[in-house]
Amino acid sequence: MTARISTHLPPAEALEALRAAAPLTQCITNAVVTNFTANALLALGASPAMCDLPGEAWMFAGIAGGVLVNLGTPTAEQREAAREAVCAGTPWVLDPVAVGVLPVRTALAAELVAAGPAIVRANASEVLAVAGRANGGRGVDATDDPDSAADAALELARRTGGVVAVSGAVDLVTDGVDVVRVHGGSPLLTRITGGGCSLGAVMAAFLAVTSPLSAAVAASVVFAVASERAAAVAQGPGSFGVAFLDALATITPDDLRSDEQAERLVWAAVELAG
Repeated sequence: MTARISTHLPPAEALEALRAAAPLTQCITNAVVTNFTANALLALGASPAMCDLPGEAWMFAGIAGGVLVNLGTPTAEQREAAREAVCAGTPWVLDPVAVGVLPVRTALAAELVAAGPAIVRANASEVLAVAGRANGGRGVDATDDPDSAADAALELARRTGGVVAVSGAVDLVTDGVDVVRVHGGSPLLTRITGGGCSLGAVMAAFLAVTSPLSAAVAASVVFAVASERAAAVAQGPGSFGVAFLDALATITPDDLRSDEQAERLVWAAVELAG
């Protein structure tokens, strides 16, 4: 059984705790996004480790504060490493990329869901597929919106005993009882490689310092605020990617307390913390 922190923290306090702890965050993730994911973790203040070698993955997971398992490019070695890592007792995030339409990763996702992830982070089509209610979207692209996956997310959270975070224009986060909607964020996040995958990694980093529900909300809030700040200065997707990493590095807990957008985003987490 995965050991999980039960303390709820609002996003500002969660960010403070993350930067104080600089948690080691193990990422078993896809080859397309490894560099961007590592840089996003570094920018925010976590310590990335892209350790996906069978025979070492379980050892590394045992000393990490949080683990990401992303199924974007599930090679045979990565599949075995994932099976090892999720048995280490460290809280972990499952990102079931492109499940439903592709058989190998779909079967693996079902196996991993049974192992009890602290958070399942996915788009709406992937959540529907993992919950057994649809066949998935168009590869990594969602063909459904978060609200259409709300019932499936609630059911999946209850089944796993964890949290489901559905990414979209308005993110939906639920532990099977409470539902938090995170508004905001820039559409440019969908125009760069690694926007969603790095969000899963940041959720894993927050798992080292706060509860799964607060970790998912805090990561979603930080990404919403940082992406909007990056979009305000970017000329297009290329400059946005650089500006987004800069925004992750420079965003402060006080920004989350004082930023008008952040205030709209954090109310539910503040209620949970109180």
